[in-house]
Amino acid sequence: MEKVVIAAAKRTPIGKINGALKNFTSVDLGTIVTKAVIEQANIKPSDVDQVVFGNVIQAGAGQNISRQIEINSNIPYCSTANTVNQVCGSGLKAVRNAQAAIVMGDADVVIAGGVESMSNAPFLNMDVRSGHKFGDVTLVDSLNKDALMDAFNKQPMGVTAENVAEKFNVSREEQDEFAYQSHMKAAKAFDNGYFDKELVPIEIKNRKSSYIMKEDENIRRDTSIEVLNKLRPAFKEDGTVTAGNAASLNDGASALVLMSESAAKRLNVKPLAVIDGYAEAGCDPDYMGYAPYDATKSLFDKLNITIDDIDLVELNEAFAAQVLAVAHDYNIDMDKLNISGGAISMGHPLGDSGARIVGSLIYNLQRTNKKSGLATICIGGGMGMAMKITLL
Repeated sequence: MEKVVIAAAKRTPIGKINGALKNFTSVDLGTIVTKAVIEQANIKPSDVDQVVFGNVIQAGAGQNISRQIEINSNIPYCSTANTVNQVCGSGLKAVRNAQAAIVMGDADVVIAGGVESMSNAPFLNMDVRSGHKFGDVTLVDSLNKDALMDAFNKQPMGVTAENVAEKFNVSREEQDEFAYQSHMKAAKAFDNGYFDKELVPIEIKNRKSSYIMKEDENIRRDTSIEVLNKLRPAFKEDGTVTAGNAASLNDGASALVLMSESAAKRLNVKPLAVIDGYAEAGCDPDYMGYAPYDATKSLFDKLNITIDDIDLVELNEAFAAQVLAVAHDYNIDMDKLNISGGAISMGHPLGDSGARIVGSLIYNLQRTNKKSGLATICIGGGMGMAMKITLL
C-alpha cells in the first residue's frame, strides 16, 4: 500500500463568534487556506484531484461548500469535491477520506481541511414549509440544534462533559488549572512565533480602516486561576464545567495537502509528514468526551504501539474535563500534551478543529525536533477519532 504524505498545512487565525471573522463565510475562509497550501506545497491548482472539507453547520451555505472552495481557488472544473459532516471530527475525517482516496487510487493529490463560521449559523423556521396558519412562529438556532445539542438526550454538549467529570472524578480545580495553562501556553506560542509557519494572516476591513489579523482572537492573556474559579457552572447548578474551562464558539479554517509518495516525487515536493494510521470508535453519547480514549486504543492496537511510542499529543480541548479524563486513563505525559495550547484558549470552530490539530501537531514536532505524533478528538453523538503521523 502506497504511503500518503502531508505536503503542506495552514490555518487561519481563529475568531470569536461575531468577532473579527464574522463577515467571512465558510467558503471564504476555506478558500483562503486552500490557496495558501497550494502555494506552500509549490504545486499548481491543476495538480489537485480532489478537495474535501469538514463542515458542521451547512444550512444556508449553498451546495457542497468544498466544491465552492475548490472553484474559488482556481482548481480546474475537472477536479471533484465533497463535504464531510462528522460533527467535531469533520476536519480529521476529511483528512482520513483524502488519505483513503489516495490509497484506493481515486486521486494522487487531495486538499483536505475543515472550516466553520459559527457567526454565520442561520436561524431556521421549521413551520412555514407546510403552511403556517396562525399565531407566532418559533425560530430554531441551527448552531444549537445541529452543532451543540445532543440528538439523543436533547442536552447540551456541556452536560456530557459534566457526566465525564463526575464519572472520572475530575475536579473543578483541575479543570480550571488546565484551562489556565492552555491560555498561557497559547500566549507564549504566539509571543515566540511558534504559530508563524501555520498561520495565514487575514486582512480585516472595518468601515473606516483595516488591519491584519495574525493571532487567535480567543486567547485571554490576562486570565488567572482566581478569575476562572469565580465563573459559575454553565450547564448544571452544582456542576464543574464553566465557560472558562470549556471551548468557545468560533470561526476558522485549516487545510492540508495530501499526496501519494510517488506524486510527491513526481511533483518534486518535499513532504512534511507521513500518515501512519487512523482509527475511530463509538461510545455512549452521554460520555462522548471520553471517546478519544477508545479511538486511541483502537489505533494503537492496529499499529502495535503504546503511548510511550508517541512524542507529542494533540487532544482537542472541547472541555477540560474530558481531556483530563482521557489523559489520565491513557497515562499521557502532560508535558507532551497540547504544548502550544488548544481549543480552550485558541477556539473550537467545530468543523475546523480536527484538521487544525494535525497541522499544529506537525509544526510542534518540527519545533521540538520530535518525530511521532498523535492527533485525537471527541465527537458529539458519542464518537472519537485518532490519527498517528511521523515527521519526515
